[in-house]
Amino acid sequence: MESDWHVVSISLLDELVRNHLGAPHNYFCGGNMFIYYSVQQAKEIEEYVEGETVQKKPRFKGPDFFLVKEVDGTKPRESWVVWEEDGRYPDLVVEFISSSTRRKDVDKNVGFYAKVFRVPEYFWFDRRVGELVGYRMSGQGYVQIKPDARGWLWSEVLGAYLGVWVGEYRGRVWSWLRLWDGEGNLVLTREEREAQARAQAARERERAEQERAAREQAEAQAQQERERAEQAEARAQQLQAELERLRERLRQQGTPE
Repeated sequence: MESDWHVVSISLLDELVRNHLGAPHNYFCGGNMFIYYSVQQAKEIEEYVEGETVQKKPRFKGPDFFLVKEVDGTKPRESWVVWEEDGRYPDLVVEFISSSTRRKDVDKNVGFYAKVFRVPEYFWFDRRVGELVGYRMSGQGYVQIKPDARGWLWSEVLGAYLGVWVGEYRGRVWSWLRLWDGEGNLVLTREEREAQARAQAARERERAEQERAAREQAEAQAQQERERAEQAEARAQQLQAELERLRERLRQQGTPE
């Protein structure tokens, strides 16, 4: 049985790829889904599932995550059947390693995905040791993708970096495989997008409140200035009236001003 981290990691990567690439009109994402690449292989699995006697273990192949480009991703599929998909194999495969699958994922799958599926890019991630490795098809085989200074691996298929991120996802704090776009921005989950939107809305409300308070303060100061000006004008008029009355008395008394 798969671990909790294993299952949730597949779900996280599927969500991130969809958020990065947009609506799946021209790509298909699959996780823990059988890939049938030959009729004989399909027959082996059918006989095994139905409990028939088999000569050898059937060739199950169900990557933890795979991506096929230039196909209709909205079409419902219970499995990926290569001969029903115009011979299309995955363009990218990602395996999340457990103690029971490390030998297969690290050693055997590298040769299988390179020689049988001819997958352009293959990545595997081992959370226990924090190891992320990627391969890209070159000629007849794989060459290992060199990490950048941040330890990220560039995926030409996704147009994004893959790297290790430690944090919380769905209430679990672990090391996760995450995506960053070409500019180095973390591809966000839906929950992170919503939290970011809420934070942005809160900042905008706070900024609007600060602007409103500043306007009110400026209006209050302007009102005070108007009142002071009006008081000064009234005082000046009062003094002018008193001066006129004084002049009038002086004239009546015949006294020079």
